[in-house]
Amino acid sequence: MAKQQVDIRHYDVILAPHITEKSTLLSENNAVVFKVAGDASKPQIKEAVEALFGVKVTGVNTIVVKGKTKRWKGRPYKRSDVKKAIVTLGEGQSIDITEGVS
Repeated sequence: MAKQQVDIRHYDVILAPHITEKSTLLSENNAVVFKVAGDASKPQIKEAVEALFGVKVTGVNTIVVKGKTKRWKGRPYKRSDVKKAIVTLGEGQSIDITEGVS
């Protein structure tokens, strides 16, 4: 697949890979998990991943993880909400998230 034109806005949509045990297990099913901007839509996420990594995306599922209320030195504070995107790749496609964006 020819690499799409990389727009500077794509870097604002995809913030970071989300590396956990669960996301590592998903990689066996051709899926990669990213932290994305809170206002990013599924078509924007698909376009950004295809442009930045040069792969074919077949599906995007999003989750908003609400921030927990924690305590530090007796004072409560709230962690930020995080939006995650589970990006399913086409057959035979893969992304090595450890190498970074080229």
